[in-house]
Amino acid sequence: MKRVVVLLFAALLLLVGVTACGSKNTESGDKSEKSGLSQVKDSGVLRVGFEGTYPPFNFLNDKKKYDGFDVDISNEIARRLGVKTKFVATKWDGLIGGLKANKFDIIIAQMTITDERKKSVDFTDPYVVTGSVLVTRKDTSGLTKLEDIKGKKVGVGAGTTFEKVARSVDGADVHTYKTVNDYIQDLMNGRLDVIINDKLLMSYNIQKKHLPIKISSDVVNKDTIGMAVKKGHPKFVKALNKALSDMKRDGTYNKIYKKWFGTEPLSK
Repeated sequence: MKRVVVLLFAALLLLVGVTACGSKNTESGDKSEKSGLSQVKDSGVLRVGFEGTYPPFNFLNDKKKYDGFDVDISNEIARRLGVKTKFVATKWDGLIGGLKANKFDIIIAQMTITDERKKSVDFTDPYVVTGSVLVTRKDTSGLTKLEDIKGKKVGVGAGTTFEKVARSVDGADVHTYKTVNDYIQDLMNGRLDVIINDKLLMSYNIQKKHLPIKISSDVVNKDTIGMAVKKGHPKFVKALNKALSDMKRDGTYNKIYKKWFGTEPLSK
């Protein structure tokens, strides 16, 4: 009788151990699928993080709906994945943190691919190639090259590649801002001598809003822009790259690009 009890107890321990292992494996599997392609497919929604205040890339239009180049690209990517889009407006310096916290599935927000950012996120193939330029008031002269910003008050977005470019010049008086509208305003008001920003964005804003400023330089730093996802989801990156490649091959990408910029895309 005692032997039977011992055998039953041993069998019970074995059963508990197997169940625990199964639970552990299930939890591990669930954890790996909390973001990435499986979540997007299961939910039927691609949650896109961007600022929402960065025309012509992402902004609220007159109908209070998100619009812009990034929005059109996001919608087309989602369509090819067989899902819908949901846009999550987030301050620039909170985008990577928001992605890691699973507030959205992907960042499509004109984020330049850098080695530093690659430590935190995985990037797709580039979906935009553009460049940084110097922007001054119309009556300003003598600021045509990057080295000309030495001793000048320079406005840039905090945590952007524009800030990195500005700080590469010794003696530049660099001022950081949370939104591009703020430092454009300070430039026009004379609080800044020059700002550094994206050529496509500045061209659009100067023409669209009839701003009393000008692009005063050629491209001073080329920016290669990618979509960012949480690290460790190669299937998601592969699916996104395929959707982007298909868009470029069938002409959809060029159509969207010309809609917003009126020109052919820059080559890599």
